[in-house]
Amino acid sequence: MRKEYVILKNIETLKLTTPTEREVVLTRVFNASRELVFEACTVPALLMRWMEAPGRLMEVCEIDLRVGGAYRFVWRGPGKPDVGMHGVYREGRAA
Repeated sequence: MRKEYVILKNIETLKLTTPTEREVVLTRVFNASRELVFEACTVPALLMRWMEAPGRLMEVCEIDLRVGGAYRFVWRGPGKPDVGMHGVYREGRAA
């Protein structure tokens, strides 16, 4: 069953879809070049500047973009439990 959610309403909208049981697709339009957006999402020093968890800072940001490579993010904040996410890149393709 395909689901679609509107997560954020502002100048641009972030759209989240679940086309299959094991797939999540996030879509958002930015006023920037594809290259700059790609870098902002794949260069740890840039990603750490904008990807947030409430009341926490990203302290671990590991990215290996190769197919089979992994990513790992950990956010930490005073008096709060760590929040993290990780995964493995199974495919890479231009949109």
